[in-house]
Amino acid sequence: MIFSELLQNIEKLTQNFDSIPSDRKAQLETLSAYIQQKYNDQKTPKLIVICTHNSRRSHLGQLWLAAAADYYKLPAIETFSGGTEATAFHPNAVNAVARIGFKISQLVEAENPIYKILWKEQQYPYHAFSKRFEEPPNPTQAFAAIMVCTEADEGCPLVSGTDFRIALPYEDPKAFDKTPKETEKYDERCQQIGTEMLYVMSKVSV
Repeated sequence: MIFSELLQNIEKLTQNFDSIPSDRKAQLETLSAYIQQKYNDQKTPKLIVICTHNSRRSHLGQLWLAAAADYYKLPAIETFSGGTEATAFHPNAVNAVARIGFKISQLVEAENPIYKILWKEQQYPYHAFSKRFEEPPNPTQAFAAIMVCTEADEGCPLVSGTDFRIALPYEDPKAFDKTPKETEKYDERCQQIGTEMLYVMSKVSV
C-alpha cells in the first residue's frame, strides 16, 4: 500500500493530465508504447532516466516512474537513473521528494551520500546515489534511455545497449538554489515530473 500522504498527492497529480500539452502527451505515449510492448513480449521493462549530474531531475524521474507503476498496479518494472558524470543526489531534490510523501533516510554520509527511499509498505528499498549512466546497478542491454535535460541529450550521442531513447527535457530547479523561490520551484518540478510519469503509466495495461 502506497503511503497515505504520497497517495493523496498522486491522486491530485492525476487530475492534472489535461494540463499536459498535446504534443508532450504524444511524446510521453511513445514511452508508454515501449513499456506496453515489453509487457506484451513478456519481458521486464527497464527504464533509466539520465541527466548531466544525476543529482535532481533524473532521480525524480526514476522515483516517479517506479511509484507510478505501483499506483497503476503494473508488475515487474525496473527503474534506474544516471548521469554523464556523478556528483550527489542534491539535498534540495531530496527534500522535495520527502515533502511530497516519499520516506527517505540517509544510509551513508559522504560526498556522494546514499539514501534509502520508500513509497509503500513492505517494499524492497531504493538506494539512491549519484552515478554515471553506465555504472552498476544500471542496465547495459535492452533498456529505455529517458533524457531529461538537453545537455545530457546533446552531450551523450550514444547510450550503448539501449533499444529505445526519448528526450523529455525539464527545466533545472538548480537555477533557484539559495533563492526565496527554492522550495516552490523544486516542488513544482517534482510535481511536473510526477504528473508526466503517472500519465505514462496510465496508458499501459497488463
